[in-house]
Amino acid sequence: MYMITTWFEATRDFLELGGNVLMVIAFVLFVMWVFILERFMYFATMNRTQMKDVLGQWEAREDRRSWDAHVIRDAMISRTTMAVNENMPLIKTLVALCPLLGLLGTVTGMIKVFEVMAISGTGNARSMAAGVSQATVPTMAGMVGALSGVFATTLLSRKAEREVERLRDSLTMDH
Repeated sequence: MYMITTWFEATRDFLELGGNVLMVIAFVLFVMWVFILERFMYFATMNRTQMKDVLGQWEAREDRRSWDAHVIRDAMISRTTMAVNENMPLIKTLVALCPLLGLLGTVTGMIKVFEVMAISGTGNARSMAAGVSQATVPTMAGMVGALSGVFATTLLSRKAEREVERLRDSLTMDH
């Protein structure tokens, strides 16, 4: 219980250190990782079932060489491509949003520093430190969040490409 309380307090202190923008970044990261985990779960469970269904539908066809068969094959591949890439544009948008929100945190933190400097001059380092931390913490959080998202997005994109290629290779035009 002590460890959970300590972790909660450390997280609360970190969020307070970064200001309101850090809360927005935390929300965006949470949403981004929910969608990323959904995609990983899709590839671990649903994707196999869908691939088997598509292959079963193709194998059940009598005609695989006509123009109609080519169009049906392309439609099956297209539907599968859409399914494996679902939510990927949204995830990529959230990844791109993270550094921009970090930059917003930098600007709002620097505004606080300038406010302190305007009121008390440059001699009050303690007052300026709060603004500096509010400028740097969201920037760091936005960049770390974006890097984690880029890594996960790259893995998911490669997995999607491999699955579509595997399906394309499996849907042979012979028979």
